[in-house]
Amino acid sequence: MKDARVTIADLKAMKARGERFAMLTAYDYATARLLDEAGIPALLVGDSFGMVVLGYDTTLPVTLDDMLHHVKAVVRGTKRALVVADMPFLTYQVSVEEALRNAGKLIQEGGAQAVKVEGGADVVPTVRRLTSAGIPVMGHLGLTPQSVHQFGGFKVQARTLEAIEQLIADAKALEEAGAFAVVLECIPAPVAKVVTKSLSIPTIGIGAGPDCDAQVQVIHDLLHLIPGPLPKHAKAYANVGEMIQQAVAQYAADVASGTFPTEQESFRLPKGVTPDDVAALGAAAGGED
Repeated sequence: MKDARVTIADLKAMKARGERFAMLTAYDYATARLLDEAGIPALLVGDSFGMVVLGYDTTLPVTLDDMLHHVKAVVRGTKRALVVADMPFLTYQVSVEEALRNAGKLIQEGGAQAVKVEGGADVVPTVRRLTSAGIPVMGHLGLTPQSVHQFGGFKVQARTLEAIEQLIADAKALEEAGAFAVVLECIPAPVAKVVTKSLSIPTIGIGAGPDCDAQVQVIHDLLHLIPGPLPKHAKAYANVGEMIQQAVAQYAADVASGTFPTEQESFRLPKGVTPDDVAALGAAAGGED
């Protein structure tokens, strides 16, 4: 059972036992394989790849086809981690039935084991319909990036008593509708603590303080792959971006100086063929030494 894939029941059981767990984003085969082998129990193929991989300013341009492309790669790179696929903007807001068809594609064609949707009471009918069809759903409250224009930017949410009350109500509504977990993004830590205690399903924080049942981070932030300042909620555990720049600069210098490749990185002639034989062929073809 060591390689058995993590299930939503496993994550719920971890909360019941008081065990916190880590979740990370993954967008490609190689990264997914590394994170899976490192023992990360859940991976999110977030529409955040629109920003950190494709270079958009927001997540809004990401399409369902984009998501399917990345989900398939992540699934191929995993054996154990639960793979959750974000539902892109306007793939679940138009109608419940369209949401079901699109979520079905992420599960059936993409191979994901769950999907994630943003929103509270407005998406409850969708969550209920998807879960009734056998599609596990993760909710997402607080700073929901697909609503960035409505929020006026990437800002901390739940800043008033009324907004806090609504967020708590939304979290409970998502649980009642069948969501197996809820992401809480960029909300005050005390609010996240209250929400976490009020739910029987795991809360997964990103900029929501230390009292959530789990934490999720964008892998590009965790590894500081992109130069520049990190979001307040992120922590760089390695400066891989700087390491990559140093490595490729050394590679370029070695190529320019002729120290790469060496004999170790080169292939020899087969037995029975000598350099003189090859030189003779070159001479016959009009080549020069």
